Amino acid sequence: MHPFFSFLQKRIPQCTFGLLIAALIVCSGCQTPRTVAVAIPDRMIVPPTRGCLAPGDVVRLSFSGASEFNQIQKVRSDGRISLPMVGEIVAEGKRPGDLQRELATIYKPQLRNSEVVVAVESSSIPVYVSGCVNKPGKVVIDRPTTVLEAVMEAGGFQAGYANPKKVLLLRNTNGRHQPCILDLSAALKGRTMDATYVNAYDVIYVPESLF
Repeated sequence: MHPFFSFLQKRIPQCTFGLLIAALIVCSGCQTPRTVAVAIPDRMIVPPTRGCLAPGDVVRLSFSGASEFNQIQKVRSDGRISLPMVGEIVAEGKRPGDLQRELATIYKPQLRNSEVVVAVESSSIPVYVSGCVNKPGKVVIDRPTTVLEAVMEAGGFQAGYANPKKVLLLRNTNGRHQPCILDLSAALKGRTMDATYVNAYDVIYVPESLF
């Protein structure tokens, strides 16, 4: 038995485990070429704009009038950074120049010289790939990357075990997990298909083929 199912069997009652396996077998028998748990939004197909800050980006903040405030911070998974005197600020989705102007306005009442420079030190995001891949774990990417490319970064599908027709993509959107099931088998066979791009902290699970 695959380790994933052995893990589940130890954690849930036997009757529930049996129902789960039955449901998986039924789903595996579906002949639909692409099953989607929810409709894939256009923003998941279009590559994310890397001109904007995203979770995982590391920024250097330099204050002209208060060098003691100079610091390097990583944009957290909730898209925020924490700054002295003003607290938490949303950085995700903003260009560095826009964030600079926002911070200058916020700090104006506190500092005589509120000029601040925001520079991107590094731009990389983590994605987690598990299941029937050869090197499961965290994949750090620094460019627009598709789900298929992320799987390949994790060593590719395990030959004879992986089911590329039902790859699960989990994305945290506004505090809720948004699941999508992707059929990547067409691309592996050289056929054209829409490319779904990953975002920071996405979880990709490649299930085992039960047949």
